[in-house]
Amino acid sequence: MKAFILAAGRGDRMRPLTDHTPKPLLEVGGRPLIEHHLQRLRAAGVDEIVINLGWLGAQIRERLGDGRAHGVRIEYSHEGWPALETGGALRRALPRLGTAPFLLVNGDVYSDHDPARLVACARHWPATRRAHLVLVPNPDHHPRGDFTLADGRIVEPAGEARLTFSGLSLVDPRLLDGAPAGGAFPLAPLLRAAAAEGRVSGERHDGLWCDVGTPERLRALDAQLSAALQAGPRAHTPSS
Repeated sequence: MKAFILAAGRGDRMRPLTDHTPKPLLEVGGRPLIEHHLQRLRAAGVDEIVINLGWLGAQIRERLGDGRAHGVRIEYSHEGWPALETGGALRRALPRLGTAPFLLVNGDVYSDHDPARLVACARHWPATRRAHLVLVPNPDHHPRGDFTLADGRIVEPAGEARLTFSGLSLVDPRLLDGAPAGGAFPLAPLLRAAAAEGRVSGERHDGLWCDVGTPERLRALDAQLSAALQAGPRAHTPSS
């Protein structure tokens, strides 16, 4: 099974840290964010990885190489700058991703969600499904959320409390059918259209999750992970 890690963005809210370092290479818990993803994906049996490159992408390629040092195989989808947004990035990378559902991972989030859950979900993939999203409780910086989850499906009933999209999902390449052939465009409208047709499922994750979008959140996550490492493997990592 394959995974696509989104790593092309500049991370303007993380400046000045991202002026000279791409956001996926910022370190938490003693290693870059993107290496945490590689470790979890490999443990789940996902060893074919595609990474898109944009802002300072050469640094990511230099750091990770072909992936052998991490027990995976990495291909790169080069976008240049400006990057292509999520939808355009997927469209560009489809020839490398194949025709089966693949894991989609935002390179600037951290979570203890087990990718093996998504691998298992992909084994029982209905022909009508186009995506499966992992949702989390709304953080303080995103109180209104993104999607509503009801009975395992992504829906949008009026008045229902929304959850936040974690940046972790399964995507069927057919979600991109009819999408623009080139250029930058977002993925969210395609997800919402598919959800309106009953083609998007979801699950809730109540464990550790962090959108590492600001220097303050980066520092807080690093302190949390570093404390857990010092306490040893039996330490409980809080899910705030």
